[in-house]
Amino acid sequence: MTTLNFDTQTIVVVLATLLTGLTAGLCFTWNNAVTPGVGQLVDMGYLRSFQEMNRSIINPTFILVFFGPVFLHIANIFLFRTSSSAIIWMVVASAALYIIGVGLVTFFGNVPLNELLDKTDLMQASTEEIKLLRDKFESKWNSYHLIRTLCATLSFLLLILVCLSRNNTINT
Repeated sequence: MTTLNFDTQTIVVVLATLLTGLTAGLCFTWNNAVTPGVGQLVDMGYLRSFQEMNRSIINPTFILVFFGPVFLHIANIFLFRTSSSAIIWMVVASAALYIIGVGLVTFFGNVPLNELLDKTDLMQASTEEIKLLRDKFESKWNSYHLIRTLCATLSFLLLILVCLSRNNTINT
């Protein structure tokens, strides 16, 4: 019979896996349903929808779920530093995918586009300005978001493998 061991390493890797999984699911849902759905709207409707979604998603729960894994991944590297080479490399790869592919892509890709959209008074913009803004925003935002989706999903998968590998190591 296996007993559960809730040491610091276990707690941190489980929390990192949970929050990374939630982020991967969030990104997948946006990529699979939200952006294609709002992409069907006319330019003004599309931009207004994105403005409102970007404004409402910034809340404490989102901040914890989306940015919490950055710190947990760093903690995992420290906590797993003496683990087998396969496990530490999965931990490091998972962290790199999340920190670079989700965190940095968000800060340097999606956020500047969100800020450009947020500071635009859509009600005062001409039809031509609205079209130009959508052309400048939509394709780039979706491309950056696809990177985030793939990286969050791969990071999550690696953390699952770390958890499974750890479990097998404990039982052998």
